[in-house]
Amino acid sequence: MKRLIINADDFGLTAGVNRAVLELARAGVLTSATLMAKASDTAEAAEAALRRPNLAVGCHVVLVDGTPVSAPDAIPTLIDPGSSRENPRFRSTLNAFISDLLRGRIREADIETEAVAQIRRLQQLDIAVSHVDTHKHTHAFPRVLRPLLRAAVLRHVACIRNPFEPEWSVAATGSASLLRRLQVRALQTQRRYFLAAAEHIGVFTTGGSIGVLATGTLDSSTLRRLLAAMPEGTWELVCHPGYADDALRAAGTRLLVSREVERQALLDTVPEAARDNVALIHYGNLKATSFLGVM
Repeated sequence: MKRLIINADDFGLTAGVNRAVLELARAGVLTSATLMAKASDTAEAAEAALRRPNLAVGCHVVLVDGTPVSAPDAIPTLIDPGSSRENPRFRSTLNAFISDLLRGRIREADIETEAVAQIRRLQQLDIAVSHVDTHKHTHAFPRVLRPLLRAAVLRHVACIRNPFEPEWSVAATGSASLLRRLQVRALQTQRRYFLAAAEHIGVFTTGGSIGVLATGTLDSSTLRRLLAAMPEGTWELVCHPGYADDALRAAGTRLLVSREVERQALLDTVPEAARDNVALIHYGNLKATSFLGVM
């Protein structure tokens, strides 16, 4: 059987992102969203999500391009040295984060502390956190994955995103540049470690994520190709719906108009997929039923 989790990242980023997520959940074309613990509209998103029991909500753990929940002194290696004590921030770019991570300049203990704090904050807002993933998929790297898994277990979160895109999905994504394809394929070297680590600690996951390569270019035709190519198993579609308003432009994200395109793509294509024997599920279902994608 084909099973698909449709997850919107960046829930809480802006009111326009929240509006799109809730509209899609109401339309039955979005089953899950991952909420940022410290974004401008986190509280609004959490309150609205509690009124939509059909929408599972996970924690979108932010370690780059954001502000910490923890006190800076508790996570010193995660803080951008260029930020002020009054306004501490994470490193602003993924490249800077990865460079320092691979050089051993970021401690796993600091990542665990901050991940625990972010999950706890959502739980304090009465969110039953269904799973964890990371902003910009940083947990594809073992030095982030290990502390994130520990944090999930400590906060009783049973599921984690498998951030690795399967080859069939990469092949079906026609719009990505060669450089982007090489980057996605290079990360596949970490997939085996991810699966072993999740299995060892007892956390559930899926067969992989689709739509990662298509981030920023996921339109209706691309999504139709992905869903048509999808084999049996349990997969997650990663998407970033929203409205390209002034608040989004002020948020500093590169994904602007593409969020509106993705919103329409979901409305256009997901009902067709559901009619074609694709079961739409969320991470709560994954935990409860021991699907094929579970470790």
